[in-house]
Amino acid sequence: MSRFRSIKKAVHDILADDDWQARLVELDDYRPVDLVPPLLNLRLDRLETVRWRSATAFGLTAARMAEASMEKARILMRTLMWYMNEESGNLGWGIPHFMGEAMVNSERIAKEFHKILASYIFCDEECDGNFLDHPELRRDVYWGLARLAEVRPELVAHGEKYLVAALDDADPYNRAYAARVLGLIKAEGARGGMAALADDPVEIRTFLHRELVDTTVGELVRNALEDLG
Repeated sequence: MSRFRSIKKAVHDILADDDWQARLVELDDYRPVDLVPPLLNLRLDRLETVRWRSATAFGLTAARMAEASMEKARILMRTLMWYMNEESGNLGWGIPHFMGEAMVNSERIAKEFHKILASYIFCDEECDGNFLDHPELRRDVYWGLARLAEVRPELVAHGEKYLVAALDDADPYNRAYAARVLGLIKAEGARGGMAALADDPVEIRTFLHRELVDTTVGELVRNALEDLG
């Protein structure tokens, strides 16, 4: 068995385990550079839990890499950026999750790359053509921004006007995630728009606090309003 396949199987076994969070420390037995290819592969795994959990594992791995060599971490983040461009052949599924988790776990990565993640949906004179037309791929970006806002809200606050606009997005996930971010960044001016969605009954399935949950747009918005205060 190749080294890649061997590590991928080991990582998959960890992420598929009910006790996966306790087992994340086992990833420290591997070099970050050896974990990256299997984790990128596992973001497309047939098991939904493994797909989501791979983002958590990637964030920890990226932070380890940044601590050892920021230059290697920059190369890693640029690789993720390549996955997001058109030349990659639309391989961007799940990549914003990885970017968000990397920024949650590494302040240095966050400070250097948060505007890149935001540029996929916060499009103005600085977006440099990065805006994503695909609504389902934008879901991943909104989720990544929400994850970042949980820990570093000041790095997301500059996009408030775009997040407010997203409250009217046709995609229910985008509405819910935008509201979540607005609550986390304490966007008081968005309260009215968020309140209008408080009874939105559309069901969604998402990864929240490292758990896969079934909820509704309205429930996430009500939680966001509580975050708003």
